[in-house]
Amino acid sequence: MITVHHLGKSQSERIVWLCEELGLPYELKVHDRDPTTRLAQADYKALHPIGAAPVIRDGDVLLAESGAIVEYIAAKYGKGRLVLPPDHPDYAEFVYWLHFANGTLQPAMGRNMILGRLNLPADNPMLRAMKGRLDLALGLVEQRLAKAEWFAGKEFTTADIMIVFSLTTMRLFLPLDLKPYPAILAYLQRVGKRDAYRRAMAKGDPGMEPLLT
Repeated sequence: MITVHHLGKSQSERIVWLCEELGLPYELKVHDRDPTTRLAQADYKALHPIGAAPVIRDGDVLLAESGAIVEYIAAKYGKGRLVLPPDHPDYAEFVYWLHFANGTLQPAMGRNMILGRLNLPADNPMLRAMKGRLDLALGLVEQRLAKAEWFAGKEFTTADIMIVFSLTTMRLFLPLDLKPYPAILAYLQRVGKRDAYRRAMAKGDPGMEPLLT
């Protein structure tokens, strides 16, 4: 059985959600953040040399990195579910958005979060450049969701599981007004109707209302 080590309010929520979507048996171990630093505590950092969430154990396999874990679980246990095969007409979109999540969107969010904590003036060149980068990423997401129900097209896939964290829980660390993005907001309402998503969030972060608006 897979053991999912979930750090509260982190990218590891993706793994809990994936297991729920696939109906996999798994053991969930929830770890609290340090109340002062809001970072992972020593017991979590000791799980893997990288010291970051998420981490899973599957028999002798110890694996970190949410993208790697999502691909590993989908390939080993998904039986073709939540992924598109290479001959599917939407395969290129699926692969693009699967990697856009942590290749473009989440890094843009993270850089803006860090810069925002430095109290830089609004006209700081780096701050403006990184905000521009995030605006471009969100604009691209808005364009996609204005014409597609899910990121890969008509089918819900692991690409959605990868991207949603940046549009929801990450906003606890980087407040972001999504009112200028109606397609994103409509998409998040669709996500919120998924039973597996609601179960995952209730199990992983009980008491936290998902940021779907």
